[in-house]
Amino acid sequence: MSARLTLGLSIATTIVLSASLFSPTHAKPFMIVGLDEKLLWDDAGRPILAAPGKDQILIVDVADPESPKIVASLPLKNSVVGPPVNVAIDPSGTVALVADSIDVIKEGDALKQVPDNKIYAIDLGANPPKLAATLTAGKQPSGLSFSPDGKMALVANRGDNSISVLSVDGSDVKITDTVAMPDSVAHVTFTPDGKRALVARFPAHKISVLDVVGGKVTYSKIDLPAGLWPYNVAVTPDGKIALTSDNGGAGSSDGSVDTTSVIDLEANPPRVIDRVVVGDGPEGLAISPKGDLAVSVILRGSNMKNAFFYEKNGSVSVLKINGKKVTKTQDIEVGGLPEAATFTPDGKYILIGNFLTQDFSILKVDGTSVTDTGKRFQVPGHPASARMGP
Repeated sequence: MSARLTLGLSIATTIVLSASLFSPTHAKPFMIVGLDEKLLWDDAGRPILAAPGKDQILIVDVADPESPKIVASLPLKNSVVGPPVNVAIDPSGTVALVADSIDVIKEGDALKQVPDNKIYAIDLGANPPKLAATLTAGKQPSGLSFSPDGKMALVANRGDNSISVLSVDGSDVKITDTVAMPDSVAHVTFTPDGKRALVARFPAHKISVLDVVGGKVTYSKIDLPAGLWPYNVAVTPDGKIALTSDNGGAGSSDGSVDTTSVIDLEANPPRVIDRVVVGDGPEGLAISPKGDLAVSVILRGSNMKNAFFYEKNGSVSVLKINGKKVTKTQDIEVGGLPEAATFTPDGKYILIGNFLTQDFSILKVDGTSVTDTGKRFQVPGHPASARMGP
């Protein structure tokens, strides 16, 4: 969530292995999940903070999407503050990144949320996976993405109004440059050809375009008017359009419907060609690897019991993609305060991370129709973020 600002947990470099031994060649795909144990909310939606020390990063075997298995856990800090795309696995499945956005510190007798500045690189080739490097980025690193060839990553620094540029060579990850932006940025993602990247400028209500040439990233000064409070952005596999998650309530629900903006990336310059009405408080966003379907994850005030718009559970709005036409076709109820959405690489399943109910809803895809399997994948904490590997 956006009204969320928490972190904590001094990073131990030891790795906790779950019941079964991890082997990167054992089964794929893997999903990476961030569990944030430092923030909950009272009935009025006000933050309740806890001391750091219990966060985890999970590596999950999703070879059987209806029965995922945790194969490794690392005691790394992460946060539900910001979009649920602050974790990622590179295209080769060799390395994972975690942006550590917010810390929780003690100030007098009270706990306080403050921006952190760490990016963790996890070596997935090790058995078990291990922390390979801790990088110092800008303030409040948040939504991040790998380039299509896996040689670069970009991280949005919300508190520093900048983008960190990372070089990636296996598990050797380094920060090589910083790109200044006009204001706060929540998420950045590459286009499939790797020649551009799109940045969600959350308080400016804009999507900006970056040019990527020869390993150099520059701000093109092309800015597109998204809906209110764009939290993250995703591009279809063919690179023709991008979708946004326009949160509408500055990071939380407010009782009003919100939108997904549709961006025509083939236009010169790119432009917004449509807005699709979804539910109240869209946050997570994912597009199928097949390119014909997307889901927008809807908060529905599910962490605000006293609000007039409170619903016990959130939902997902299913979006059918037909060329450049995007249409909402379904709403499916999921768990409490849903955050992340991720498709399996074959596009046949969608996993939705439910923060308050501490589980993942498992949805099945048949063409462009989506059904809830009724099965839930329980996790040992509150899933704040998740991304699928190759």
